[in-house]
Amino acid sequence: MALGPAEVRLMDDQAHAARTMWNLLHDWWTMLPKDKRSLAAADAAIRQARKEIDWLAVLPAQAAQAVLKTYFQAWKNCWEGRADEPSFKARFRTAMSVDIPQGRDLNITRVHRRWGMVNIPRVGRVRFRWTKNLPVGKRANKDNRITGARLVKDALGWHIAFRVQTLAPVFEPHAGPEVGIDVGVTVPLALSDGDTKDHAEWKSSKDKPNAWLTEGEQAKLLRLERRAAHRKSFRKRGERTSNRLRATYDQIQGLRARAKRRHQDWQHQTTTEIAAKYSVIVVEDLAITNMVRSAKGTIEEPGKNVKQKAGLNRSISQEAWGRTVTMLAYKTARYGGTLVKVPAPGTSQRCSACGFTTPGSRENQATFVCKNPDCGWSANADWNAARNVLHLYRMSLALIPAAGRAVVRRTRGVKPATAR
Repeated sequence: MALGPAEVRLMDDQAHAARTMWNLLHDWWTMLPKDKRSLAAADAAIRQARKEIDWLAVLPAQAAQAVLKTYFQAWKNCWEGRADEPSFKARFRTAMSVDIPQGRDLNITRVHRRWGMVNIPRVGRVRFRWTKNLPVGKRANKDNRITGARLVKDALGWHIAFRVQTLAPVFEPHAGPEVGIDVGVTVPLALSDGDTKDHAEWKSSKDKPNAWLTEGEQAKLLRLERRAAHRKSFRKRGERTSNRLRATYDQIQGLRARAKRRHQDWQHQTTTEIAAKYSVIVVEDLAITNMVRSAKGTIEEPGKNVKQKAGLNRSISQEAWGRTVTMLAYKTARYGGTLVKVPAPGTSQRCSACGFTTPGSRENQATFVCKNPDCGWSANADWNAARNVLHLYRMSLALIPAAGRAVVRRTRGVKPATAR
């Protein structure tokens, strides 16, 4: 959204009030006996708080009701075993957001091809970037309409996301071929048909550790990080962060958010192309959290090659394999395809021609030469791994036939609602 300084302050005040409303509601809910907890009592408490506390009243009444609805849904998710208990929201570790639950209050109009106008309660009429067709005006009807919006702030500013109610089309089964995908660092996506998806212009290296940034942005990020470290060295233990240091942190976050946006844009374009072309997409079931663990070890048993492992962990995190799989999950469903996950162990060392795993077959990152005397097949190592991934699916060794669904995530220690 294109907001002026005064409008940004108003939005920030509403977001802080919404976060405080959540914290007060959580404190009130947990202190009351169970027999006195109800939505009606919570609604009455919120109305009273908005009357007695002026800075809470800057949050519109509908947005305050949305906070209550979201909080109660968080408890329902906990009771049904889908998440942990809701907790307090910290000031600097929680994304600032405000809900607009009533779509009729938005009054959206399109100014021209790139910009539109929308009403924000207690802020006024503001411009926003028109990035997708919206059901407004003659396009809106009872089956296709905007039901609300959510305002979210990140390092690049305030953004608006619209909630749209529409009839979901029934997709016909995809008629394309099957493909296995091997993810990596040097080659981000290697396909079993020999195709590769890379981003050579944004590739990280020793001289360019931060991918998705230009040389000028790299130099600026390094300068800001050094400035932040210098200013932080003067801060005493327990002392509040200064406004100058906070401003430096904001500039660093802005650069990193810009890099993340560029990466997401590449991921969206690549995954859309893959989902539209192939009917069955097979990926590895990777434990990414375990793969990026530190190799420091302990004082008694220190780790080996700690710096090299840290660099590898940074490269894996920059590739964001999990987000790529998540995008493929819902896009395959959109195009009528199927997403399948198979076991990951052995796919890089096994020969896709003879099926044997012989030590030393993968000579380096890019070369695979089967050491089996009866085979001797050689090819690109990533292509070999992608062929093995597809072969596991054809052998009916699929772990999760996702069929376009997103990967099921469950909080540690919480049992699933149903056994898979």
